[in-house]
Amino acid sequence: MARLSKMWNDRLAFDMALRLEGSGEAMQDIMARHGIDAATLIALKKDPVFIKRVDDYRTEIQAKGLTFKLKARAQAEELLTTSWLLIHNPDVSPTVKADLIKSTVKWAGLDSKGDNDTGESAGGVRITINLGGVEDVVETKTKVIDADPGDL
Repeated sequence: MARLSKMWNDRLAFDMALRLEGSGEAMQDIMARHGIDAATLIALKKDPVFIKRVDDYRTEIQAKGLTFKLKARAQAEELLTTSWLLIHNPDVSPTVKADLIKSTVKWAGLDSKGDNDTGESAGGVRITINLGGVEDVVETKTKVIDADPGDL
């Protein structure tokens, strides 16, 4: 089944859900766009992860209708491939690559803002010491040392 997961992406699951809900493209068009044949389609019908994803999309389409946000989310999934290609293209400027990487990290929820964000941009270190039920928290501020390489 691990091999099956590489045969599809969320956009295919979304397109299949639309088709099953009666508002999508013809099956032949979906198969051609995603480069799948009848044998692959039969295999996907046996993939519980794919079936679950299609069902989730169908439920969302039934509950909310085909909203702008749902369409945008499906496009965003596809645009990750474009982002990946741009990041690895040597002709793309480092600034564009950095912006794409930052955006991807942010969208994934992996950015540094999180549970204990104090709003300070300098960051810091949080150390928790647990001594048998007594907890002491020691926080330090980041110290910036301004020096030239020759000074070290």
